[in-house]
Amino acid sequence: MALPQHPLDHRYRGEHPLRSVAYLLQQDRGRIALAALAFAIKHSPTWLTPVITAYVIDVVVDHRPISGLWAGTGLLLVLLVANYPFHLLYVRCWYGSGRRMGTRLRSALCHRMQELSIGYHTRVSAGVLQSKVIRDVEALEQAFAQTGDMGLSALATLVGALVVIGLRTPAFLPVFLLVVPAASALVMWLRGRLRAYNESFRQEVEQLSSRVSEMTTLIPITRAHGLEHTALRRVDGTLRQVLTAAMRLDRLNGQFGALAWILLNVLGVGCLAGAGLAAYYGWLAVTPGDVVMLSAYFSSLTAAVTTLMSLTPVISKGLESVRSAGEVLEEPDLEHNAGKTEVTAVQGRIDFEQVEFGYRDSDRPSVCDFTLSVRPGETIALVGASGAGKSTVLNLVIGFLRPTGGRILLDGTDMEELDLRSYRRFLSVVPQESILFEGTVRDNVTYGLTDVTEETVRAALRDANALEFIDRLPRGLDTVVGERGARLSGGQKQRLAIARALIRDPRVLVLDEATSALDPHSERLVQQALGRLVRGRTVFVVAHRLSTIRGADRIATLQDGRIAEIGTHEELLRNGGHYALLQSAASA
Repeated sequence: MALPQHPLDHRYRGEHPLRSVAYLLQQDRGRIALAALAFAIKHSPTWLTPVITAYVIDVVVDHRPISGLWAGTGLLLVLLVANYPFHLLYVRCWYGSGRRMGTRLRSALCHRMQELSIGYHTRVSAGVLQSKVIRDVEALEQAFAQTGDMGLSALATLVGALVVIGLRTPAFLPVFLLVVPAASALVMWLRGRLRAYNESFRQEVEQLSSRVSEMTTLIPITRAHGLEHTALRRVDGTLRQVLTAAMRLDRLNGQFGALAWILLNVLGVGCLAGAGLAAYYGWLAVTPGDVVMLSAYFSSLTAAVTTLMSLTPVISKGLESVRSAGEVLEEPDLEHNAGKTEVTAVQGRIDFEQVEFGYRDSDRPSVCDFTLSVRPGETIALVGASGAGKSTVLNLVIGFLRPTGGRILLDGTDMEELDLRSYRRFLSVVPQESILFEGTVRDNVTYGLTDVTEETVRAALRDANALEFIDRLPRGLDTVVGERGARLSGGQKQRLAIARALIRDPRVLVLDEATSALDPHSERLVQQALGRLVRGRTVFVVAHRLSTIRGADRIATLQDGRIAEIGTHEELLRNGGHYALLQSAASA
């Protein structure tokens, strides 16, 4: 069954990140409009207070009817009380839209990571991808929230104040309108530098995330060899680079803020002096209340424009986070399955026809002119020196890699024409190091399956020689195994991996060095379990110990990505070829 198409699939193609943000918010346009309206109402006391204050001052100075004072005061009190319900409405609509936007972007990233090829995941650190899903989306959510809180506040103040000034003292409107273009010019001047510095800082933090992930993974090796200082030196070097980039970014933001503050306040002083002179000499029809209003509005406008400019680094950081996410969303190295034939049944016949495969960073192919026909239910063992191409062949069988030459047929159909996700429902892999997650024994064995009875789980564990230690665990099947199965031994984890394979009843089985890291007792138990697992299935096995593959139907010896010889254990020994040499070396 194909994965559901996600809204951002094949959408991001390097367009301006604002378009991507708008696309993410498309479903919340009504809520955002309602939030902006609610904010304008709740924020109205901020820009109405100076004009009401001016009116009250003129009532007092000119001895107008006192009812004007009570009317202005009452209006302000009503608007202040209305702030509460409209603020709650704003938070629900605006913040909710931001959270949903972040959820959609995280979902899009996770969907795309599942679609990207295994080759991509071997090139890109898991720590970097985790940083994009967590840190970058969080930065975008914060930018959206601050844009609402600060940006809408500044815009409401600007619009409200300019409208009042235009109606009450239009002669001063051109002076006030100088503030916006002056600030805009400053923003445009610094925007390019802010983007470059934000991108540099983001890359340094991603590198730090990768370093810390690497350090935590290697702690057992580091501790065992007394290399703590070496590991810390590597991390400290990256920390210094992050510190340098962060301080450089802070310095630029500081310069930006200081220049903006000086410019706007100089203009404010000039406006106050001009309004006072106009009232004093009677140049314009300006009342004492108007002077107070203009002074208050200029302070408000100064704060509003400063706020808008202070949002520039926040917004730049948020947009840089969208660009960072876009590096994953527009990555072309995908495993394409859309529109291909779904696999509904597998017999297990696999034919390699002059298959070739070469990695991007290699000047020679890892597999070359590889031709092999595997019958349903046959066990094929692959042996050879390191780098001979064994793991590449296994990855070709799984479909993690696609041939760069030749073709692979599954039951007579070219695998290029098949939906590999549906094919893998009939395939199981038992790797050298079992991959378990933080959960119970039951969860790990039945991962991805539903409605599995306890009898079925116990039968799989029994066939995997795992029931004997499972029943000794504190809570049996419901015992939590710890992160990556930390509470289990290597042999126990491997037997759980075999039980996970058994319960799926696969038609094709891949065993990659499944016993190489085990002690003799655990190896014997795992070999017994593997013997039950391979029955009636097409099996590809790579084994470090040649003694474990003697029972294979055929053994293929690989050299430089080619099959040098193939046959049964006895046939290859009689031929006295490369396999016989490997066997002699292993017995020595």
